[in-house]
Amino acid sequence: MRIVIISAPAIRKAVPDYVTALAKGVESMGHRVDVLDAWTEDGFRLPGYEYIVVTAEPVSLFGGKLPEVIPKVLAAGSSLGGKKSAAFLKKTSPFTTKALSNLMRAMEKEGMLVNWSDIILSAAQAEFLGKRIGA
Repeated sequence: MRIVIISAPAIRKAVPDYVTALAKGVESMGHRVDVLDAWTEDGFRLPGYEYIVVTAEPVSLFGGKLPEVIPKVLAAGSSLGGKKSAAFLKKTSPFTTKALSNLMRAMEKEGMLVNWSDIILSAAQAEFLGKRIGA
């Protein structure tokens, strides 16, 4: 299965270690994986994937706000209606669940079928979660 992992950290930086670990777990199950940096990619290639994973970090501690780049990348992808997807958020505060809800809402707004969501606590957990994607 062709799977894309969209990485949207709170600020522009290299792909976080938990995203790399998630990709490693997915690849270990025999899937083809591409990691897209939401800050540098435009999202036009998204319709070519069978499964879309969005990983992000909340921007604020209390409001559940997400990086502004997420809706832009998803909207640029177009034709995402009916795509199976997963939403993962890196835990940064006790209010991370609100941000996860906002992420899922943004994905569903584009017509994506979010069939799995979770909060990532560590790179080791991310790799474990990656082994369950597409199973």
